[in-house]
Amino acid sequence: MAFIATCLRCAALACLLAGCSVGPDYAAPAVAVPEGWREGQAARATRPSEWWRSFRDPALDRLIETAIAGNLDVAQAKARIREARASQDQAVGALFPQVGGGASATRSRAAQVTRNSFRGGFDASWEIDLFGARDRAVEAAEYGVDAAFDDLDTVMLTLVGDVAATYVEARGLQARIALARRTARLQRETEALTRTRFQAGDVSAIDTARATAQAAGTEAQIPTLEAALAQSLHRLAVLTGRPPAAMAGLGGAGGAIPAAPAPPRAGIPAQVLLRRPDVRAAERRLAQATARIGQAEAARYPSVSLTGTISTSALKLGDLARNSAIGWSFGPTLSVPIFNGGELAAAVDAARARRDQSDGAFRLAVLGALQDVEDGLVALRQERVRLARLGEVARASAEAARLSRALYGSGGASFLDVLDAQRTLYSAEESVLQSRIALATGFIALNKALGGGWLRPVDVSTTAVVDGQTGPRLRITPEGRSRP
Repeated sequence: MAFIATCLRCAALACLLAGCSVGPDYAAPAVAVPEGWREGQAARATRPSEWWRSFRDPALDRLIETAIAGNLDVAQAKARIREARASQDQAVGALFPQVGGGASATRSRAAQVTRNSFRGGFDASWEIDLFGARDRAVEAAEYGVDAAFDDLDTVMLTLVGDVAATYVEARGLQARIALARRTARLQRETEALTRTRFQAGDVSAIDTARATAQAAGTEAQIPTLEAALAQSLHRLAVLTGRPPAAMAGLGGAGGAIPAAPAPPRAGIPAQVLLRRPDVRAAERRLAQATARIGQAEAARYPSVSLTGTISTSALKLGDLARNSAIGWSFGPTLSVPIFNGGELAAAVDAARARRDQSDGAFRLAVLGALQDVEDGLVALRQERVRLARLGEVARASAEAARLSRALYGSGGASFLDVLDAQRTLYSAEESVLQSRIALATGFIALNKALGGGWLRPVDVSTTAVVDGQTGPRLRITPEGRSRP
């Protein structure tokens, strides 16, 4: 009885000590964040929104919803959340006692006597978390789950931006193809007019050759643009989780380049950082790495385990619960790391180094996020200015082309003037289209930089692969033989 009392006192003391912990406690790092943006936008609080709806393009809205549901990067991110949750459950399970059972039956013969022996029992063990190693493991696992959710948000943010940008690119290529065909058709008309005048003796064969060369040069750009359009549609299909040819219908439908809405408000820099899922994920991984230091540090301290067994044995199976010999054991086990060649200390140093890596990654994510917003603001503002100037160039070029063609028909202008005016007009209109594409793409990039992404909940619990029978069974090998 004295031994049992001593064991109980040791167990009580161990339970009291189980509230101890070693290693650093995590505190969010302080980072220098500017109060406003260099572009001069007023730093006001903003609310997240599904910014792509500002384009007012139902086709784009449908594509983004399809991509969220079917994209394989999103599916992988969901699976990583399930993995992180399972790891958390494992860490929590290690805090509880482990109980097992066993049974045996033997038949032996000695000295012309045959006897049977039956035994059954239970054993239990519990490692008391004296210095918080397992608590730190649970803490790290919780941070891992948070980071996995932030990673999913990052994947969806990137996906929404990629789908929108690729859609804008596809619509832009369709507009550029239409412009090239329209310009080539006008240039062929000019070529026909030149041939008529050549047959009348008004112009030389050089003018005819120049007209033919310019029209053919414009037509030669169309296959390159069509190839780029097909590649954009292939990319859109893959982003939505479908085969590359699934978007072929979109290529023939045509459509205007989505007009960039008014620039979004950038908000407060500190608020933007909280909204950016990649920054949040980096911060959670820093917290996780900090918890891992305590886990490694606790391994350098003594550990106490409580173990116990109870068993019964009998010569007959029916006597196990009645006329049997019952035995039990109970007691604590103390384990002290005395010498390990510096292995445990090195593990702590490695954990601290990984924490420092995570700290650098977090600070880099912060700086990258701030840079993304500053770059997006200046790019969007300057592209708007550029588009306005290009619009002036296109209007003036159209007027010059009209006048030169009219004067050429009446003999008041040279054919070189006509060719130069048409070439300038085509270049100006092409530049306007590319600027409109760049403006819409810049709007998308700025919203991504501000952390705007998918706001509606998504199902992360449903597995992508449904397993069939998983219990014990005979397995048939490729050769047709059964295998347990």
